[in-house]
Amino acid sequence: MASLTTEQLDDLQAFLKDWLRHAGRTQSDLRRALKAGSIRMPVLLEVLQATYGQRGLAGVADQLCAIEDRWRQDDADGPAGTPQRPVAHEDSLGQLDLLLQEIRGDAELPQA
Repeated sequence: MASLTTEQLDDLQAFLKDWLRHAGRTQSDLRRALKAGSIRMPVLLEVLQATYGQRGLAGVADQLCAIEDRWRQDDADGPAGTPQRPVAHEDSLGQLDLLLQEIRGDAELPQA
């Protein structure tokens, strides 16, 4: 089973923290979305590491994009009168969409 390097895990952790902050979400929100056993970052990374082992980096990006889409849908469908979570950078593709595009572009490059 393939696994992320220590450097890749550090990068993923930094990305997740930044993404959650910009999305107005918490590690608890991510835990629920990933169906992880804990909100601790090492546990969340473990779940994503399992996805990476099965489907590679594109699978991790797909999983995170699906979570972001679900959160956006939940925010849009929220009950009337409840405050909506802020959506950062609505005019852009979103950080995860850009990441997925970059990963797919890297996958298309011939390996040396």
